[in-house]
Amino acid sequence: MGRRTQADRDAITIEIGYAFVNGCFAAALVFGAVYGPSAAFDLSPAVGRVLSVAGGILAAVVFLLRVTHLLWRFSRRPENDGH
Repeated sequence: MGRRTQADRDAITIEIGYAFVNGCFAAALVFGAVYGPSAAFDLSPAVGRVLSVAGGILAAVVFLLRVTHLLWRFSRRPENDGH
């Protein structure tokens, strides 16, 4: 395995940043979709807490899956085989 060039290191850094930002955006959308009805309608505080926890858990899962998917796809590209 050869040494990585500066361009390779820059591409990896940019891809990690993109995956992080994209994962945050997807997680925010999921959290908003789950918790949104509690904020929009006058629901009981117990329902609001349940939706908040469920939204947080789902958002964390979506974030991890999205980041993992993007970085896995980046590492599998032929130009990233290290040669």
